[in-house]
Amino acid sequence: MIDHISVGVGDLDRSAKFYQATLATLGLTRLVTRPGTVGFGKAYPEFWINLRAGMPRVPPGSGAHICLRAKTTAEIDAFHAAALAAGGASDGAPGIRPHDRVRYYAAFVTDPDGNRIEAVTFPSE
Repeated sequence: MIDHISVGVGDLDRSAKFYQATLATLGLTRLVTRPGTVGFGKAYPEFWINLRAGMPRVPPGSGAHICLRAKTTAEIDAFHAAALAAGGASDGAPGIRPHDRVRYYAAFVTDPDGNRIEAVTFPSE
């Protein structure tokens, strides 16, 4: 149902480097570069970053986050590690999250602008 998503960033070059490293762990690559915007995806741009000059940092309590699907727990671990190495911050280390309906493995990070990004997979065991 969702075709693509985008997040605002205050520094396009910094954020492009962050997302290029982080999203690569989930199989997404940089597909489009235009003035003020960069698109990442597998076959077409599914995840966009858009320059918003003067944008304040996203407040921690905003409640918004974007969740991306991973194939394996190893991809989740790599996603988290790559985000931290590229200037992001942990907002939830990789691990099992038991839930009343389903058991899932996830990690949460914030990008340099405070956007909250999750990677998730649903292991069989």
